[in-house]
Amino acid sequence: MFEGLKKNLNEFKTFAVRGNVVDMAVGIIIGAAFGKIVDSMVKDIIMPPLGWAMGKVDFTNLYLTLPNYDGQIVSYPSLEAAKAAGAVTINYGVFINTLISFILVAFAVFLLIKAINKLKAMTEKECEVQEEAKNKTCPFCFSEIDLRATKCPHCTSSVE
Repeated sequence: MFEGLKKNLNEFKTFAVRGNVVDMAVGIIIGAAFGKIVDSMVKDIIMPPLGWAMGKVDFTNLYLTLPNYDGQIVSYPSLEAAKAAGAVTINYGVFINTLISFILVAFAVFLLIKAINKLKAMTEKECEVQEEAKNKTCPFCFSEIDLRATKCPHCTSSVE
């Protein structure tokens, strides 16, 4: 019983310290922080001028109040006041903010992945160029040989 537990703990330790898991954890932490930055950008930078341009509309205060249990619709000055009173609300302004945040995060991730793929393609091309620079072609048998070679290993011709 203890041997099986010890084996599982060792496997877990190997899994937990593997580079991919650590990289993934770092990515999740940075992603969460990035999400907060984008959320703040939407709430504090994008939506206020957009609301102002639309006639001083505060998107966080866009909501519908559902009738209370007596069937009466009570109006509240703000979403916070409605929540404090225990009213049931549909917060479509908050949803609009969240939707815009999601679109911005998705677009930023798209641009990041696009840049990473471009860098990866450039790196692969550089590796190919470096590989080509290490070799030369034998003028007699047309085999690829090391750039430093003075004789072709295939046809034994002198290549200088």
